[in-house]
Amino acid sequence: MIDFEKRRDAFIRFGLWLRRPEVVRFSETSPDRHVSGFMESLSRASQVNPWFIPSFIHHSIAAIAEMLEEEQLDRWLRPYAGELDTEKLPQTVGLVMAGNIPLAGFHDFISVLVSGNSVIGKLSHDDRFLLPGLARVLTEIEPGFLPMIRFTEDTISGFDAVIATGSDNTARYFDYYFGKYPHIIRRNRNGAAVITGRENRADWEGLADDIFLYFGLGCRSVSSLFVPVGFDPAVLFDFTGKYRFVADHHKYMNNYEYYKAVYLINGDTHLDNGYLMLKQDDALASPVSVVHYFFYDSMGDVKEWIRSERNRLQCVICSEEIMAGTSAPGSAQRPRLWDWADDVDTLKFLINLRDGQSGTAARNPV
Repeated sequence: MIDFEKRRDAFIRFGLWLRRPEVVRFSETSPDRHVSGFMESLSRASQVNPWFIPSFIHHSIAAIAEMLEEEQLDRWLRPYAGELDTEKLPQTVGLVMAGNIPLAGFHDFISVLVSGNSVIGKLSHDDRFLLPGLARVLTEIEPGFLPMIRFTEDTISGFDAVIATGSDNTARYFDYYFGKYPHIIRRNRNGAAVITGRENRADWEGLADDIFLYFGLGCRSVSSLFVPVGFDPAVLFDFTGKYRFVADHHKYMNNYEYYKAVYLINGDTHLDNGYLMLKQDDALASPVSVVHYFFYDSMGDVKEWIRSERNRLQCVICSEEIMAGTSAPGSAQRPRLWDWADDVDTLKFLINLRDGQSGTAARNPV
């Protein structure tokens, strides 16, 4: 088994490789081979999944590289000092991964390995090349990880615990099949943004990133806006120009044209710039190519709504820190290691497995 310091150092080197592949050397192998092999994984991922365009894949990798900077990694691990460096029996954790955005399961993957446990990853058919490609590089950096990592597209078996991510419908399936094991089961979540009316250009451009990255398919993608009464939400359109390219993406535009036709037929009022529609609607989730907005009278109302809907929100974006847990515009798709999905401390859950404890992980206070 790899001791904690080796696990930590391997991920630091891995992050360095993602940022600058030419500076990390592998024993008796050529770094160029790993660069070319990983680039092939990226290419295959784009070929089999039209939503995984190269620029979005590279954004995902850049976000992971940022996570793995030494300072960030140590800040993440520091609260568990003394719990990660003990030699306890490792457990095998089944990861059922989503395929909605590139490398959606990476945080769970690193959490399992850094905690000293082993991974059986059930890959989504829509994202079956990227994580194995990264794992090949990681095991070259630290060969001790080799027996700790296994991937499959078939049914997983031989696990001690499960972390499964899917829709509300698949979560019911997960509850039925995995309920008897220690587990974390994730459901549909969305991102929301609060507009104060005091945003600057950088804030608006960051919000455009939060809406358009990954075509809005991520659980952290902003799908709805809180807008102060009297404010024109169409201001957003002035800052979306760099994402005009989505109008050339056939799957995205199929959604856009379908919902535009529905809104026109139904007489639904909406704002439209040719590739994004804003519709007044209090539903948190919105279709691809659409962002909902609703007006608020006071920030107190906004805060109360956020508290009441916390179980359906993955993140809340605002240019001002209106309450604990809000994030700055542009950060929705660059989560930090300690930005736990569904507010569940995955690492604590995994440490508890090695301590012989069971059950689901505790939620972070909100």
